[in-house]
Amino acid sequence: MHTPISPAILYWGTPVVLITTTNPDGTPNIAPISSAWWLAHRCVVGLGGSSQSTENLLRTGNCVINLPTDDMAPAVNRLARTTGTDPVPVWKASTGHVYVKDKFAHAGLTPQASEVVATPRIKECAVQMEAELAGAHEMMEEMGGLKGAIMAVELRIVRTHVEEALLLEGHANRIDAAKMRPLIMCFQEFYAMGPKVADKSRLAEVQEENYRVLTGSTVVEGEVVEVKKGELL
Repeated sequence: MHTPISPAILYWGTPVVLITTTNPDGTPNIAPISSAWWLAHRCVVGLGGSSQSTENLLRTGNCVINLPTDDMAPAVNRLARTTGTDPVPVWKASTGHVYVKDKFAHAGLTPQASEVVATPRIKECAVQMEAELAGAHEMMEEMGGLKGAIMAVELRIVRTHVEEALLLEGHANRIDAAKMRPLIMCFQEFYAMGPKVADKSRLAEVQEENYRVLTGSTVVEGEVVEVKKGELL
């Protein structure tokens, strides 16, 4: 039997992301976020409109999306309720957030130089995606004074790094999903990904390379051809 409720949040469960950005003085910032999703080589993240990460991202046009494994919950916890904004904003102060300048040292994590963007990666994360800003949308436009309080930010992934142990045997560019151990957040609690629930997925019958058309081109009979919107999904 269903019953109507009014939850304060709708965090049904997504992988935790550690987003690294660059502060105005050139130092790195890390923020744990739980609102991120992917399509092809694009990532959309949900951020507070006035957060330090958002300000850094909009100013520099780049960041790194790092995916922690389920054994990294203690490090993520050390970052929780910290902010790179000084002084601490009123709402964050009311929820116990404190200003931390060196997030890497505070969390016990290691910066690792990126190859395309200026912002560093997090060495301990099994997946690291260097990204460039593609667009930003101020949410809650219909709510007047709250417009832009949260933002949906579109990122273009320009370089992906993964631990070699995650690669599917015999493939240079495919991930073995059975080896993935993402840290999941569901209603503010940490979870690990469970076992596969079906022997076979019909969607998995489509070769992953078919989706490369969403980068704007594909190979047809040995020739690289441009793909137009009407020929896609």
